[in-house]
Amino acid sequence: MGDLSVIDPNRDAFKKKYSEVYADASKGSIANGAGMLYRFVCEVKIGDYVIFPLKFNRQINIGQIIGDYKYDPNETDYKNQREVKWLKHLPRTAFSQGALYEVGAAQTFFSVRNYADEFLTALDKNFKPSRDDSSEDETVGATADEIIEATKDFIIKELSRKLKGYDFEEFVADLLNAMGYRTNVSKHGGDSGIDITAYKDELPPRILVQVKSKDGDINETTIQSLKGAMREGDYGLFVTLSDYTKNAKTYLKSVPIIRGINGKELVDLILKYYDKLSDKYKKIIPLKMVYIPVAEESYDA
Repeated sequence: MGDLSVIDPNRDAFKKKYSEVYADASKGSIANGAGMLYRFVCEVKIGDYVIFPLKFNRQINIGQIIGDYKYDPNETDYKNQREVKWLKHLPRTAFSQGALYEVGAAQTFFSVRNYADEFLTALDKNFKPSRDDSSEDETVGATADEIIEATKDFIIKELSRKLKGYDFEEFVADLLNAMGYRTNVSKHGGDSGIDITAYKDELPPRILVQVKSKDGDINETTIQSLKGAMREGDYGLFVTLSDYTKNAKTYLKSVPIIRGINGKELVDLILKYYDKLSDKYKKIIPLKMVYIPVAEESYDA
């Protein structure tokens, strides 16, 4: 990007320059990358505080900006700089789980909002870096919920972005296979309204599956089309990334042989059977198994 001070001090100018330098960057990457650089050069003021978490020694470093933006072409890695006076170096155990989660975000440069006061309090002379072991960290439960919800949002976004139409049908079939069903995906362009036929074992009943990847809630008429394609003894399954209208939910309750799965329920199934999905779909939805702290009452339950 070169010397950022020569770019007009507005976001559009930074976006334009960023898109020129990184021609293959997506629209979202351009907005994100250019926004961080603009903030570093134009928004950050002398006197602002900065928090720098280091992983190798598990310390939280808190400092204060004492210099304007400068460009050093002789630097190997970090040519764009702001001078910082480091005020404190504290162990991660000095902060709540929520505060640690916030400063561990994926972005490189961002504003701390939810737990800013906690980090500012750490600058007090009488601040003790060791937390009271007898007190429960009330942010643990909220942090766990945020991680879980962020993961679910990521799955829905990746499915919506990467798997449309027939590709989504193939994915649902793979998920059903992971759940122990035998599946047959219908030929593309068929007019039967049935996307997948599934069996639990060699014998009936068969399960007729209709899949919708489009945005917007599914209405009653759409589900009735699935019902019309079913024969006596069949069961129906409707899968959508979105949800169902009020009338559609009422209809599903009145027709127990058809099960409707919405986006939220689909994500729960993906998380439950993720290990058994094909490698193809694990690459599309890359997840890593981790342990996260939960509130004590959640663990007891």
